[in-house]
Amino acid sequence: MHVVDDMVGVTQLDDVVYIVCRGSSIILRFSTTTHRQLTDINVKDLRSPWDIAACEQTSQLYVADDLECVRRVSSDAEDIKHWLPTSSLDRFKPWSQSVTSSRLLVTSRDPNQLIQCDACGDELRHVCLPDYMEPFHAVESPTGTFIVSHRNTQLNQWQVSEVNTEGRVLRHFSGSRLIPLGYAPHIAVDSQGNIFVADWDKSRILLLDARLSLRRVIIDEHQLNYEQPQRLCYMEQSGQLLVVFDMSIAVFNVLCR
Repeated sequence: MHVVDDMVGVTQLDDVVYIVCRGSSIILRFSTTTHRQLTDINVKDLRSPWDIAACEQTSQLYVADDLECVRRVSSDAEDIKHWLPTSSLDRFKPWSQSVTSSRLLVTSRDPNQLIQCDACGDELRHVCLPDYMEPFHAVESPTGTFIVSHRNTQLNQWQVSEVNTEGRVLRHFSGSRLIPLGYAPHIAVDSQGNIFVADWDKSRILLLDARLSLRRVIIDEHQLNYEQPQRLCYMEQSGQLLVVFDMSIAVFNVLCR
């Protein structure tokens, strides 16, 4: 576990972990083999990062910056650019993002929508969410639908919902009587559709199946040392789940069976 101040995003590309911190223009780099800190990446115009994701196919990093834009940064730091929106006329405020293959999925909270782009930044799909769905994070499922962590403004509660490409809600998860869902700022998905949910309020990680039914608490508050998880990054090949807290990051070996 490494101690870093005010972390808001983590991702992994090859054998390097990348971390962004609130209010910092620096992307921190750590080796997954030696756990030592590597040379930082200084993104000159990065003002206030909120999330980071990586694409293995293109070796690019994507950083949501202060609800203003998404910046694309090559893993060797040789190519840094304002990536989205492509025009000043585009109206959306990037909040967080995730990557599946060569596609980037961006959530926006003004208005409530999902924007899916290809590796070149061209829009593939624009999904308008219901007015009551205030999205925080979203991932693409193996079947092509979208899993969204959001606040339901009508019910004033947090939910994880599955929506199709037209924005129609297919199902919700709001927790159970024994395990109610608290503030859920981040999710991750594997190739079988299993979903990891960071339950910040209860200091735990939940595991849902592809139909959003609760399977179990996969990491409990004791394992998290009662720290509150803010971001997740699941590396399916190694079976490792990276969990970000406010000032530290932990790595867990998890089994979804």
